[in-house]
Amino acid sequence: MDKKSALNLIEHLSNANGPSGFEDEVKNYVVETASSFSSVHADHMNNVYLKNKQNSPSKGKTLMLDSHLDAVGLIVQAVKPNGTIKFVPLGGWVPANLTAEKMRVRNQEGEWITGLVATKPPHFMTEAEKKKPIDIANLVIDVGTNSAEETKEVLKIDTGCPIVPDTDWEYLKTQDVMMGKAFDNRIGTACLMTAMEDLADENLDVNLVGAIASQEEVGCRGAKVTVKKVHPDIAICLEGCPADDTFTPEWLIQTGLKRGPMLRDMDTSFIANPHFQQLAVDEAHKNGIPFTRAVRTGGGIDGSELLEFQGAPTICIGIPVRYEHTNYGLVAYSDFENTVKLLKAVILSLNDKVIDGL
Repeated sequence: MDKKSALNLIEHLSNANGPSGFEDEVKNYVVETASSFSSVHADHMNNVYLKNKQNSPSKGKTLMLDSHLDAVGLIVQAVKPNGTIKFVPLGGWVPANLTAEKMRVRNQEGEWITGLVATKPPHFMTEAEKKKPIDIANLVIDVGTNSAEETKEVLKIDTGCPIVPDTDWEYLKTQDVMMGKAFDNRIGTACLMTAMEDLADENLDVNLVGAIASQEEVGCRGAKVTVKKVHPDIAICLEGCPADDTFTPEWLIQTGLKRGPMLRDMDTSFIANPHFQQLAVDEAHKNGIPFTRAVRTGGGIDGSELLEFQGAPTICIGIPVRYEHTNYGLVAYSDFENTVKLLKAVILSLNDKVIDGL
């Protein structure tokens, strides 16, 4: 895939609205786009399955590529008498990252309504209030109404309506960096789709299946389903991973902008298969692809579900994302490009003998 096409793909994936449990818009775009190079279908949970058209029973083993469709969001819990919206998170948010941000609320008729996470002006705050930690339970979204009746009956917003950041994707040409929402994990999804399109006509030695899961941000729920449907012999989890290069000493940086893909050795849910991890490292060195390795003391990924299924050897290849789980993230195009290169190199290196030897 050329750069113009890749940027277009990433833009559409980033701009699509799809918090956990409400991934329809993203699902529909993936199904439509991937149908040109794979056999694709979705299930009722919004998981999407892409099968290489060259797959054959004679090839034997199945390689599953995993990413996830959803992104962190919010959901309407109730409408207050003054018309503002009380919400709860879908996925992990730091409360301070929500204040004064623009949000989109999907009303009961499917229309996206812009609102603002309300803040009390400093003019009315006591010194104690200014120093008090922010609690999501005390935040509301203001959609410009004056009553619950107006919010519910005019704007058609009520309990259960999903909410996403009101953010539009941008390409910062001079820096060759993309800025947008939902890079966790639309950037991983873009890598999966790009690699599968590039390899669509290759006679691979494995059956290749892309499984793009729903509801990762609320407990890897979609992957619990996809792994049972695909039955992989080996798996690669593709993730938009939080970059630590803006606040960490140089010697400790493990995921940074323009440093290449991250090979994750461990997090709180996952330990990579060391033999498969070494294969990926060897392929990176062989092909001159920059990369980092990461041992994390927090976080969790779909890879935990893949690894636990039949003990399938699993690794995680991450694309660095600055400022994850906020309204805006930054991703370097070179990191996306190098992740696709490494992914394709690993796929092409696999056959039954190699997999049996891991």
